[in-house]
Amino acid sequence: MQATADPYTLRATLPSPETYIRLRTTAGLSAKSVEAAELGLPQSWYCVVLFHGDEPVGMGRVIGDGGCFFQVVDICVAPEHQGRGLGKRIMGNLVEELERRAPAGAYVSLIADGDAQYLYEKFGFRHTAPKSVGMARTV
Repeated sequence: MQATADPYTLRATLPSPETYIRLRTTAGLSAKSVEAAELGLPQSWYCVVLFHGDEPVGMGRVIGDGGCFFQVVDICVAPEHQGRGLGKRIMGNLVEELERRAPAGAYVSLIADGDAQYLYEKFGFRHTAPKSVGMARTV
């Protein structure tokens, strides 16, 4: 019996600004401008894009100062590809890279939207409240 080939490939690369915006919005995350994406994406500490064939269908990034603080952002998978463990695959790769390259004692944070918290818990992320709470502001 022959195993079916995995149609998904995870690559350490930046998405184009247009792909970045499309993946965010189709997955239900907030829209970002092309200008913001063009400025922000090259500043990524690490980024992966998930491809189905040649089509980008998911992504995830780590941003930060490269030493003391890191934040996991932009974890998303296009809706038609969800429910297949692909978010877990993206997170696993990001966490693996953090463990490989980030200095010992580095603080890694993220903001969990909805049920995504259950995915992140599988990778050792814990709620910080009541000791600390996340805060945010949009400019």
